[in-house]
Amino acid sequence: MSIFLVGLIGIAVFFGLVMARMPIAYAMALVGFGGFSYLTSVPAAMDMLAKELYNTFTSYSLSVIVMFVWMGFLAFYSGIGTSLYVFAYKMIGHLPGGLAIATQAACAVFGAICGSNTATAATMAAIALPEMDKYHYDKSLSTASIAAGGVLGILIPPSVIFILYGTATEQSVGKLFMAGIIPGILLTVLNMGMIYILTLRNPSLGPAGSKSTWRERVRSLRGGLGEALAVFVLSIGGLFAGWFTPTEAGAVGAGGILIISLLEKRLSWENLKKSLYDTTRTSAMIMLMLAGAVMFGRFMAISRVPFELANWVGSLPLPSFAIMGMILLIYLILGCFIDALALILLTIPIFFPVVVNTLGYDPIWFGVVVVLVVGMGVITPPVGMNVYIIKGIAPEIPLETIFKGVWPFLFTIVICIILLMVFPGIVTFLPELIKG
Repeated sequence: MSIFLVGLIGIAVFFGLVMARMPIAYAMALVGFGGFSYLTSVPAAMDMLAKELYNTFTSYSLSVIVMFVWMGFLAFYSGIGTSLYVFAYKMIGHLPGGLAIATQAACAVFGAICGSNTATAATMAAIALPEMDKYHYDKSLSTASIAAGGVLGILIPPSVIFILYGTATEQSVGKLFMAGIIPGILLTVLNMGMIYILTLRNPSLGPAGSKSTWRERVRSLRGGLGEALAVFVLSIGGLFAGWFTPTEAGAVGAGGILIISLLEKRLSWENLKKSLYDTTRTSAMIMLMLAGAVMFGRFMAISRVPFELANWVGSLPLPSFAIMGMILLIYLILGCFIDALALILLTIPIFFPVVVNTLGYDPIWFGVVVVLVVGMGVITPPVGMNVYIIKGIAPEIPLETIFKGVWPFLFTIVICIILLMVFPGIVTFLPELIKG
C-alpha cells in the first residue's frame, strides 16, 4: 500500500470518527498516532506523541490564547457587552432596523475585546433579543443578525482563530491581528447595509426604536465604548507599536479589563470565579485540539498528501483564482459539519502549502479569507454553532426560523470575500506597515 493511499485512508477514518461523535481533538490525535505508527513505527509514534503533548501544553507563545480567552470572559461577566449595546442603541436605534444595526456595531466592538464568535453571539443574544422583542422585530431577522454579528468576534482582533492559524503556519500573530481590522470593519458595514435594505423594503421586519437625545448618547458612552476602546488601543495598539509581544498584549488586555471591572464594581467574586473556570475549560479544549492537530499534521506530512495535492493542483489548466475558489468551496462545505477551530487546524497542513507555495498567495491574506469562510460555517446548518447558542438562549424560537434569516448575511460574507480577492490590499495594507 502506498504512503499516499495510507494518508487518504487516514482522512476517511478521521471523518468516520467525527460522524461517530468522537471529539474532534481525540479523532485527530488517534488518526495521527495510528497513521504515524503504521508509516514509521510504534516507538517513533510514542516519542512523537509525548513530545507534541509536552510542547503544546508548555509553550510560552501559546499562553496568549489563555490571556485573550480570559479577556473575553471578563468582558462577558463584567457586563461591558451590555454597555456597548446600550451606546450603539442610543446612537442608531431610531433607524429602520436600528436595533439590529446597533447589534452589529456592538458585536464589532465587543469582538475587539473578546476574540470568540461564541462568546460574542451569546453576549449579544442575551442583551439584544429582549430589546428587539420589545419592538416586535421579526424573529428571523433578530436572531440571524446576532448570529452573523458573532462572526465579527473571530475576524476583528484579538482573535483566537488568528492565534491558532499563526501558530500552525508560523506566521506573525501581530500581522494577522492587523490584517483583520479593515476586513472586520468592512463586514460590519456590509451587515449593517444588508439590515437597512431589508427593513427599508419591509419596515415590519425591524421597526425603528425611539430616538435618544445627544445628552443620553454622551451619557451612554461613559462606561461602555470608552472602556472597550481603551483596552483595544492599549493591547492591540501596543502590539502594533511594538511595545508588546502578542502574549504580553493579551496579558495587558486581560489586566486592563480586570482593573476597569473592579474599579467600577462591575465584577462580583462569583463572576470572577466563573470567568476563571470558563477560561480554564476553553483553553484546555483549544490546547488539546491543537496538540491533536499537530499529530495529525505530522501524519499528513509523511504521507505526502499535501505535496501530492499541491502537484495535482499545479497541473490543473485553471487560473489560480479559480483553484482558490475551489479550495474556499471545500472550506465552506466542511465548515457546515466541523467546528471552526478544528477545521482550521485540520486543513492547514493540507491546503496551506498549496495556496502559498503553489498558487503564490500571501499567507496573511489567506488567513483572513479562511477566517471569513469558516465564519460562514458557524451560521449554516447543520452545525451552525452560533445558531445553536442563540437557540439555547431563546429556546422558544425554532431552529429553522434562525437558519432562514442567515441567508442575507451569508451573502454579505461572500461579497466581503470577493472584495478581498479582487483588492488584496484591504488585508495586506496594515500588516505591511509593521514588516521587519
